[in-house]
Amino acid sequence: MNQVHNVTTTFMDFPAELLLKIVGYLDAYDLVRARKICSDIRQLIDSSSELQYLIDVRYFNATPASLPSCDIAVATRRQLLQKRETAWQTVQYSQTNSNPLSFSPDNYRWSCGILGIPMKPLGQITFVQPASSDCNTHTTTLRQRVCKIKSTVFEGYCFSPAQDLVAILSRAAPRASHAYEVAFKSLSEDKIHPEAASPLVKALDNQINPQLFSCPYTQTMIFGDYYGLFCKYARKADGGLVDFLQIWNWKSKDAQCLEIFDADHETMNFSFLTNDRFLVANARELMLFSLDTVDSIIGIRLIAKFSFPALRDPFSSHFITFNIPFHASTHNQLIAINMCMSAPTTTKSPYFTFYIERNAILELESTYISHYGEASQGSPNLPWSAWGSKYTRFFENSYSNSCVHRIFGFRSAELIGDLFSREGEPQPRPLRIRDFNPHRVTDFKAGNITTSHQRLVEGDTPNSTLFLEPLGSGLPYLETISQEKFLASDMIMEANRIMLLSLKVEDWHVSHSIKMLDFE
Repeated sequence: MNQVHNVTTTFMDFPAELLLKIVGYLDAYDLVRARKICSDIRQLIDSSSELQYLIDVRYFNATPASLPSCDIAVATRRQLLQKRETAWQTVQYSQTNSNPLSFSPDNYRWSCGILGIPMKPLGQITFVQPASSDCNTHTTTLRQRVCKIKSTVFEGYCFSPAQDLVAILSRAAPRASHAYEVAFKSLSEDKIHPEAASPLVKALDNQINPQLFSCPYTQTMIFGDYYGLFCKYARKADGGLVDFLQIWNWKSKDAQCLEIFDADHETMNFSFLTNDRFLVANARELMLFSLDTVDSIIGIRLIAKFSFPALRDPFSSHFITFNIPFHASTHNQLIAINMCMSAPTTTKSPYFTFYIERNAILELESTYISHYGEASQGSPNLPWSAWGSKYTRFFENSYSNSCVHRIFGFRSAELIGDLFSREGEPQPRPLRIRDFNPHRVTDFKAGNITTSHQRLVEGDTPNSTLFLEPLGSGLPYLETISQEKFLASDMIMEANRIMLLSLKVEDWHVSHSIKMLDFE
């Protein structure tokens, strides 16, 4: 008599090649969850350099190295990636030579490793980019390019190396119907950008009275296809005092929009957040707007409003700025909001910065709409108590420290302490690196990351009596401090390096140079 035997086949009984093909359809987050199911699946995933590399890049938000060839094996790419991450965690870097600047960097701007310096007496903006010339001796040279400007009408600029774009803001001619003109030029060739829909656009056209118009403060920004201009305390056509925000799609002809804020609302600044979202801050709240483009017409909609923590009398917000890196990608990242306070009873200006994840703001948009519907000027704000303490992390800064909180992804860097001593002498300062990546923090707590260089910081907030509400402590981080100190006034942070704007003082003469710290 034939006997039938029931044979149970489990998932792990399939050939390894087939199993890897199956789990290869999972995204990075599902791969991390799958590793927790059992040791067999964990060993399966860990045996694949491709899957481990995907987890590193997508889950841990590590930035892949810029490699000269696409044919380099994934295993090699992952080794380079891990080497870089270890360098950041232990503050191990190779220093390059200092490249002196032959001019004083006034009114400069950083973007993607390039330093832009207006030189009005010469009628130009000089862009400086360090370029490695010798991998063995770690020497660099400075590559320079020039963009011509009309010094008599030059008002400001911003640039995006990723798009080879520089936008130059100039004052309009007297008695013109517009306040400013914006030229979109190629950063590399100093001519009109080939993708610009118009060589020149008129800002605030038919919105002003030429004889009354004045604007003490302007702010400009490029993000993808959008260029934004914010004008504070500007006189409009009827003489009223307002704040203007005008946004263009610089690649589409006549695609623009204009938002006018009452000056009494104390609007401070704006910043793009994503390709279709931007933030506006006033003294009391953070507002989230959407950009909707239909048939080349840009529409602005107020979506959500979030209260800042209440201040104790007589303090009020003096100015607010954003730090959202221009290299922002589709991945989540940190953003920084800087707040400076003032009061008529003191000459001191307390200065704070708080971090929040970009995705957290987008999630809070849904929270706001579920509570109040889409926002309007008269709708309530989501109170600070409902979002601030959970999603943000506050730091108190020294106002005199110009070099604070440079960001790339989930990592930030700063030079600790004041640039000038009590005696007025410039002093070198150590470098502090913070890693806010929540998955690395979780790994550190679980003991999967073992390093004596890092310490976990969570729960601490500035002990300030300035605010009436508890400040945010919702973002734990790993902190590392360098042993070396640097005499520098500013810096920029990239995926694999920090560029320092170094100082040298001799006989009361200050000279500047650029020094690179490579974390490779």
